[in-house]
Amino acid sequence: MLEMPGDHPPDPRGVVVGPLDLAARVDDALAVQAVAFGLTDEEIGVRRHIVLRHLTSPGARALGATTPEGRLVGFVYGMPNDRTHWWSTIVQPYLRAAGHEDWLDDAFVITELHVHPGYQNRGIGRRLITAITDGAVQPRSILSAIDTDSPARCLYRSLGYRDLARPVLFPSAPSPYAVMGAPLPLRLPTPR
Repeated sequence: MLEMPGDHPPDPRGVVVGPLDLAARVDDALAVQAVAFGLTDEEIGVRRHIVLRHLTSPGARALGATTPEGRLVGFVYGMPNDRTHWWSTIVQPYLRAAGHEDWLDDAFVITELHVHPGYQNRGIGRRLITAITDGAVQPRSILSAIDTDSPARCLYRSLGYRDLARPVLFPSAPSPYAVMGAPLPLRLPTPR
């Protein structure tokens, strides 16, 4: 069972980031996302269908962060952008209005990145996103994130992502989003 927020997980140095058979572990991944993102059971059911459909896209890849006991505590997945996909059709007018529509071409999309709250702020999200983008053949990466000053947005900025369009409104999403993009490889912050 995953630790709940407030519990003290074991030292995260034992967490391994590597390839993830997301189709086989979709329920484990969505359990992490549910805790990290506050999803309802109904939203989890919808996202399960979406994740499994995304995995059939050419070039879709996933990585997981697992404890020595095999518990999934974080995951990321993405794919080369396809302008016909739902996400791309929603963000395209916003990117066009901001003069950044070209970012939809030849870009690797970070579709989801989530780390269990008990394991956040320990470099796991950074390891996941840099590892998946290191394997991309595209010259740039794009993603969307809730448009607030959150730890996730700070992480993305520290890696070279910049705002391309905001606020972006997704149907039925309660909060506006920002579309962010970065050239690849991602810029790693200099240690202090």
